[in-house]
Amino acid sequence: MSDSIFIGGGGEDYGVAQHMLLKYANRHGLIAGATGTGKTVTLQILAESFSANGVPVFLSDVKGDLSGLGAAGSESFKLHDAFMDRAGRIGFADYAYRAFPVTFWDLYGEAGHPVRTTISEMGPLLISRLLELSEAQEGILNIAFRVADEQGLALLDLKDLQSLLVWVGENRKTLSLRYGNVSTASIGAIQRRLLVLEGQGGDKLFGEPALDLADIMKTDADGLGRINILAADKLMGSPRLYATFLLWLLSELFEELPEVGDPDKPKLVFFFDEAHLLFDDAPKALVDKVEQVARLIRSKGVGVYFITQNPADVPEDVLGQLGNRVQHALRAYTAKDRRDLRQAAENYRDNPAFDIEDAIREVGVGEAVTSMLERKGIPGMAERTLIRPPSSQLGPMADAMRAGLIATSPIAGKYEAQVDRESAFEILQARAEAAAREAEEAEAVEEETESVAEREYRAGRRYSGNRVGRSSSRVSRQAPAEEQPRRRSSSRRSDSVGTAFAKSFARQLGTQSGRAVVRGILGGLFRGR
Repeated sequence: MSDSIFIGGGGEDYGVAQHMLLKYANRHGLIAGATGTGKTVTLQILAESFSANGVPVFLSDVKGDLSGLGAAGSESFKLHDAFMDRAGRIGFADYAYRAFPVTFWDLYGEAGHPVRTTISEMGPLLISRLLELSEAQEGILNIAFRVADEQGLALLDLKDLQSLLVWVGENRKTLSLRYGNVSTASIGAIQRRLLVLEGQGGDKLFGEPALDLADIMKTDADGLGRINILAADKLMGSPRLYATFLLWLLSELFEELPEVGDPDKPKLVFFFDEAHLLFDDAPKALVDKVEQVARLIRSKGVGVYFITQNPADVPEDVLGQLGNRVQHALRAYTAKDRRDLRQAAENYRDNPAFDIEDAIREVGVGEAVTSMLERKGIPGMAERTLIRPPSSQLGPMADAMRAGLIATSPIAGKYEAQVDRESAFEILQARAEAAAREAEEAEAVEEETESVAEREYRAGRRYSGNRVGRSSSRVSRQAPAEEQPRRRSSSRRSDSVGTAFAKSFARQLGTQSGRAVVRGILGGLFRGR
């Protein structure tokens, strides 16, 4: 181990070797460049380097070819000679093939260990973002979460949220008096979005056992940081689900990890591939929170690296937090492309040896314009850099080898079986059944009371049958009463369950202690919106 990691370097027509100081690796970073210019290989060599220095890594495998991190490169690989030539050219004397410890995760539970969170932990803001809700619909969701908090209803999976929304709809009149208008149309729209999410496999994201952050911050027996690889090739079919999950994970790290100040090396490095998906159509409130997390999470020892095609995909306030940068080639085919290229060049400290804008346009595959933080956190001068070759296998590993690594993982068996403990769905179902029983018992008592009254009335009628004047008057007054109980009985059947619910809810609002369910920072901070 050392105090820095080797990015690449010099050789003829190139500048000095580039190293990233581990002390400043938690100051975040950017890997940018057009498709096919080498971003994925740069991500791979950074993940290797962090792992070799005992730093755990979390990354998403968008194209399905990063599983090779768990296998050593081979001399039989067609690029072996090119790799060796480049290693010699840039002075990478320690270059050798090796594998790294990996842990595979998959939201769908097919290509890795299942990874889950709960509805409560994700919170109303991120779920609103996931479902693309309007402001009015987000307001209904906030009401639902508030009711769940006040009534102690655990929201763990989709069926918990769906059943709670049904309950909110049934009791909308009572809820509207306290929280404002509750529209059945908005509830219906949310339920339809939940059905779409369920069809996309989103139901597999929510449930228990939820992800334990300690399981993505492990090292192996040799002190190497484990590289956590999220299978995202299938997940990219639902880009909003992908971005929301990664944002939730980032927010959980921010909330749960303790302050560590300025460590000698990061506690975890988090790579956010296809970063533009995080910011596409994102409301300003969400972008502000991402900027806040990026600014503050470094004190928790977490480095965040955004990977995207163009630096312009990242909002300026977030971009300003990214100290270590690797800029692969950008193509300038249109006027907008030229403006983006010019803006990207302006983000670097000038180097009198070359024009940065020209360099970004001209660098080839596996080359980049780089800038790393120097001592005291000063941005380094831009350099043209040959990125070092990877030590692990370039491309995906064999399916059999992957299956073997999953089976022998330190967390094998921990997340595979889903647990469905008592939560909002079961509690509300039990309340409905209890209310129905109460209604039936009340109806039976009422019918029995009416039956007794009717028998007494008939007995009295027979007793006074010879008193024609008074009896005929009594019949004219009492006869309608024989039909009235039957009409009341039928109407009471229809609303007895709803009445019992409303009364029960009103009592609980009056006695509830206000205990709130703890959830992620990006959800919890917005419960009052």
